[in-house]
Amino acid sequence: MGDFVLNVNGAQLRVSAPAEETLLSVLRNRLNLTGTKYGCGEGQCGACTVLLDGRETRSCMVSVESAAKAKIVTIEGLEQNGKLSAVQQAFLDEGAFQCGYCTSGMIMGATSLLHEQHNPTEEQIVETMEGHICRCGTYPRIVEAVKRASRLVAQGASR
Repeated sequence: MGDFVLNVNGAQLRVSAPAEETLLSVLRNRLNLTGTKYGCGEGQCGACTVLLDGRETRSCMVSVESAAKAKIVTIEGLEQNGKLSAVQQAFLDEGAFQCGYCTSGMIMGATSLLHEQHNPTEEQIVETMEGHICRCGTYPRIVEAVKRASRLVAQGASR
């Protein structure tokens, strides 16, 4: 058991956990940040996606020990001052989810994409989102939501 200080959503949070415990487990079970979902546990479905130093990362594949060196952003950290991020708002506006289980991971993946590519092509969006599995099959609406978010960001909204 080790003591770690994690930078999560801009706050320094202390946690005691085994060094090899996954970041996903720590976020959900020790810090009660349940927006990040457990899906496959093998880094294949994208439900557990968070941003580590601004990059899309599968939290089920990262130990708490290695995450302690990074700036971690979860779905809970995207909203600022009561206002949804452009990506969150676009997902709502486009109805880009049904059951919602994959949505936080999809939003985090899209947020990462828009940090790297401000005006992605449809092909770039599809390529990025391919690593995220939606059991409900809302992929066309997800692509439209990312396009809408890109336009909102271009108009000055926060990602």
